[in-house]
Amino acid sequence: MDGGQSPRPQQHHRTPEREGNNNYDIERMDGAREGERWQNGSSDALLRYDDRQSVHEPLMRKRTINTASQIAIVGANICPIESLDYEVVENNLFKQDWRSRKKKQIFQYIVMKWTLVLLIGLLTGLVGFFNNLAVENIAGLKLLITSDLMLNQRYFTAFLAYGGSNLVLAAAAAAICAYIAPAAAGSGIPEVKAYLNGVDAYSILAPSTLFVKIFGSILGVSAGFVLGKEGPMVHTGACIANLLGQGGSRKYHLTCNWLRYFKNDRDRRDLITCGCAAGVAAAFRAPVGGVLFALEEAASWWRSALLWRAFFTTAVVAVVLRTLIEFCRSGKCGLFGQGGLIMFDLSSTVATYSTPDLLAIIILGIIGGIFGGLFNFLLDKILRIYSIINERGAPSKILLTMIVSVITSMCSYGLPWLASCTQCPVDAMEQCPTVGRSGNYKNFQCPPGYYNGMASLFFNTNDDAIRNLFSTGTATEYHMSSLFIFFVAIYCLGLVTYGIAVPSGLFIPVILAGATYGRIVGTLLGSISNLDPGLFALLGAASFLGGTMRMTVSVCVILLELTNDLQMLPLVMLVLLISKTIADSFNKGVYDQIVVMKGLPYMEAHAEPYMRHLVAGDVVSGPLITFSGIEKVADIVTALRITGHNGFPVVDEPPLTEVPELVGLVIRSHLLVLLKGKMFMKERVKTSGSFVMERFGAFDFAKPGSGKGLKIEDLHFTDEEMQMYIDLHTIANTSPYTVVETMSLAKAALLFRELGLRHLLVVPKTPYRPPIVGILTRHDFVEEHIHGLFPSFNPHNFHSTSMGG
Repeated sequence: MDGGQSPRPQQHHRTPEREGNNNYDIERMDGAREGERWQNGSSDALLRYDDRQSVHEPLMRKRTINTASQIAIVGANICPIESLDYEVVENNLFKQDWRSRKKKQIFQYIVMKWTLVLLIGLLTGLVGFFNNLAVENIAGLKLLITSDLMLNQRYFTAFLAYGGSNLVLAAAAAAICAYIAPAAAGSGIPEVKAYLNGVDAYSILAPSTLFVKIFGSILGVSAGFVLGKEGPMVHTGACIANLLGQGGSRKYHLTCNWLRYFKNDRDRRDLITCGCAAGVAAAFRAPVGGVLFALEEAASWWRSALLWRAFFTTAVVAVVLRTLIEFCRSGKCGLFGQGGLIMFDLSSTVATYSTPDLLAIIILGIIGGIFGGLFNFLLDKILRIYSIINERGAPSKILLTMIVSVITSMCSYGLPWLASCTQCPVDAMEQCPTVGRSGNYKNFQCPPGYYNGMASLFFNTNDDAIRNLFSTGTATEYHMSSLFIFFVAIYCLGLVTYGIAVPSGLFIPVILAGATYGRIVGTLLGSISNLDPGLFALLGAASFLGGTMRMTVSVCVILLELTNDLQMLPLVMLVLLISKTIADSFNKGVYDQIVVMKGLPYMEAHAEPYMRHLVAGDVVSGPLITFSGIEKVADIVTALRITGHNGFPVVDEPPLTEVPELVGLVIRSHLLVLLKGKMFMKERVKTSGSFVMERFGAFDFAKPGSGKGLKIEDLHFTDEEMQMYIDLHTIANTSPYTVVETMSLAKAALLFRELGLRHLLVVPKTPYRPPIVGILTRHDFVEEHIHGLFPSFNPHNFHSTSMGG
């Protein structure tokens, strides 16, 4: 370039290594932050402008690079996190592609998208059925062997068989999770929620994660842990959708022209949203609840077309499950029975309630909110301790899991010995004591004609325990002491189990604990309430779900689809609203807490109050790397090698234009494709870009599958090529979203989140300045980053009313 152009970017780079920062910083990963490139007095004018502004700034700015690393810390290895490119890159290649698309190609795209959501529904339904089939048979066989040994009064041998099988299953689940896919630990809902918000954490949707999620969940639930397979099913559905949405695989020759349309984050986001809905539908047999869960809890971005696709996906799941369950009624599925899926039919119960009942339900909602807030508080503390253990490596994770397994087995087998035997009721609807695995009347150590009420809850699968608690017409079946002991044990075991290195969901522990204290309240208030204790158990489960998850609409519909009891709708709605309101005064929902704990930079639906007191120009960090529309290859290669930035503004300057002009934004992956093609020029002249458009198509720049993209280290150039030029006009996004530097940060945050952006360009308000001030990325809205810029700025001093909230 001639002397009238900006100096080379490498003369101005301040790399993360030189600044003492680590390469996990979101700003380092996403932003194009370094190397201001203005001459002819522009930089002096900029400095003078900043000096004038500093006189009026109320806060002392500290221009240091933020060192807050956004890294996953719980149950997974430390990993870098990047944002996803949900924005449509409207460059010349994209425009030419859309102009050239025929009706046949558009029809292919629509048909393929509906085909993919159909496949997501089919596969998720099959996996959900397989999970339940495997759990029922493995856990059922374990319980049958133990029960047979106890009938022969070989109690110690029975415990060894029970605890030993639990320990082997738990160790196997922890081993495959720790060594194959650490990201599969936990429920996976926080990670999927963050992905749909635009955060791409390493391997959370990888095929290995899917494998471990399926088999680890089966082993973990079969091991008798107080956890569920419902949260993991959401993650499983998302993994299946991500796998189908990869756009095919060249390595395995599974690609065609139709699949190439889905090689972008935008379409993958839609498919993964449908996968989340399918996962809930498969876990709870609740298709409408699955759609509402995806809308209320998982997705950050929604539209009507997505609603139709998600509904279609869950409908497919429901059909698949119904078909397979009908097949199993013939007895061809081993021990798989009505307990295979959590379906508790309470429709035969006539629910009549009066004013005293409403008062009791209000009390239940308050209790649920308090218990839910306390549960989230304690879980946060426990997970932080577990993160220290998990960071020590796979052996520590497996050992922790085995310890929790031994504690769980001792509680499940030992605590029922504290309960006294109860004589079987003469009007029992089923056999008493129960012969076999499931049922309300477990024999345990009792003589013939008697049952152990606590064993009916402890010595069972979690699904059967919930069914026993929800059962109506059994007001005197459980002693109050048994219910208290079971509630305390499940509450504590649910806390210590979540966070170990196995796929684990929170829905089942929460439903179990909530149903237990609901039945306790129903029994205590039996003299003033007409509601059955089984219905109180349902309302208790709803209150605890509202207090921990902080979901209302989706939980309400899921519970109604589980119980088939529409008469309870007003009461479930009331208890959910009360418990959520009470719990919100203590802390955030459990998934929101885990998102924060894992360091995932989640963008909330509302802006924080302190953001109103800042403007966009306050948080953009300079200086900034820009490229000229006709840039030297050496400059681009150097910038890509010494930074991890994803986006670079393209600015034309004289003599290409009369005044500095913002052409657009070019992203790293597109630059790498162009460099690999080596479409270089010997002279620095502006071209029409036709030779680039003849050589490349829009799909050449499509985003590949996870971890398969080009890297600058893979490209090599001769000294002659490094001195040549490359035209960036053809691949630059000519319509990037921009905001003026005086826009409030709160307004910019809402815009950034609602549009699903990765880069938001900040332009100057006054003339005679460079055409771009900086770039806002997700990192710039993180509280730690803002506090790093303004050390004296305390966000907690501002009131809690949210802008746009």
